[in-house]
Amino acid sequence: MSDTADLIKLYSARILALTTDIPHLGRLDAPQVSTRKRSPLCGSTVTVDLDMQAGRVARFGQDVKACALGQAAASVLGGAVIGRTPAELDRAAAQLEAMLKEDGPVPDAPFDGFEALLPAREFRNRHASILLAVQAASEAAHQAVDA
Repeated sequence: MSDTADLIKLYSARILALTTDIPHLGRLDAPQVSTRKRSPLCGSTVTVDLDMQAGRVARFGQDVKACALGQAAASVLGGAVIGRTPAELDRAAAQLEAMLKEDGPVPDAPFDGFEALLPAREFRNRHASILLAVQAASEAAHQAVDA
């Protein structure tokens, strides 16, 4: 397959649609925790604000400065993050990383929307950007519980 065909496959209509409607986009006023993650390879950044209540994400906001793939991943995360525990976010992050780097299965529901990013497996230089949002959310959730 040519490089052009590979890029067309990677930036599918589904991925581009996810980038146009990212749930919980924007910062929260007075969050319990804020966490910023940056990919040194491409410079993408994601800042996550969240509040936990009874061990679950109660409020969530995200500032996403990333490529289309990072934005798509943030969109999937934003659609599933409310009500999740730190353990569920850890599992989602681990499953997404395994899906990308080890040809693992799509993450379990409610994070199965990451399936849209399956074509990115072949583009290892994009993996860090894709993982930023879910890793930041997991880290923030643990910080909020430990606070």
